[in-house]
Amino acid sequence: MSRGDLTDAQWERLEAVLPPIPKMGRPPRDRRQVFDGIWWRARTGSPWRDVPERYGPWETAYAVFRRWQIDGTWAHVLKKLQVRADSEGVIEWEVSVDSTVCRAHQHAAGAPQKGADDPGRTRSNGLAAEPDDHGLGRSRGGLTTKIHLAVDASFHVLAAVITAGQRGDAPVFEQVMDRIRVPRIGGGRPRTRPEYVLADRAYSSRKIRSYLRKRGIAHTIPEKRDQAGHRVRRGSLGGRPPGFDREMYKRRHKVECRIGLLKQARGVATRYDKLAVRYESTVKLTLIRQAL
Repeated sequence: MSRGDLTDAQWERLEAVLPPIPKMGRPPRDRRQVFDGIWWRARTGSPWRDVPERYGPWETAYAVFRRWQIDGTWAHVLKKLQVRADSEGVIEWEVSVDSTVCRAHQHAAGAPQKGADDPGRTRSNGLAAEPDDHGLGRSRGGLTTKIHLAVDASFHVLAAVITAGQRGDAPVFEQVMDRIRVPRIGGGRPRTRPEYVLADRAYSSRKIRSYLRKRGIAHTIPEKRDQAGHRVRRGSLGGRPPGFDREMYKRRHKVECRIGLLKQARGVATRYDKLAVRYESTVKLTLIRQAL
């Protein structure tokens, strides 16, 4: 067994949430071997062609990775792990929101841009959700991608959104919150509303505070200095300063720690996938592997 491969106990937990093997057609290759090969590529950030022979043909590993992205298997497996964690009382609904910028390798560029002939967008093959900019931003530092995360107090990632590296945090906040959706085993509506939200100054805006108040979510978000100065200059018209619990804010470090753990996978810390939906699947694969 190579370093990073699944143990027997980890494979049992993963196999319990994988989709059933089709009864018709050609018998598939050992799924444990294929998963280890896919994870090896994400962990090392190596090209698909460099996947070691002990994991079988690299074409098989890539085909399974791509097929499971198209049919939503990666998202479905991650959702099942969240459901199991919630049913066991592991998920704590105190959510911290933040983002991290990841460098994109030059091989991540070159996918067809907006307006190109892309029949895949009209079919349900996993490309309909692909953004026109492919989640790639260009700056003086080169190509970058940003991962926006919502992490609970027990380090479970409840939502992840991929955007271009230059995108701001505040405009994506509601999209991140809308992706928090944990179904319940006993039936009923999925859990979508956290009890508390922690965020840094990048999320300090009236729109975000109003959004959280309307949903009845308590929050701790520090006020920006320019916003505080503008409020003071307006006098009584500026209103009261937003509440800020300094001790509660210290708990936001958990999202920073989770980002560091996520970036231990080199395929996440540096983006090599041309498509944003493929890179998002690499992130989900890493979350699945780290949850086992």
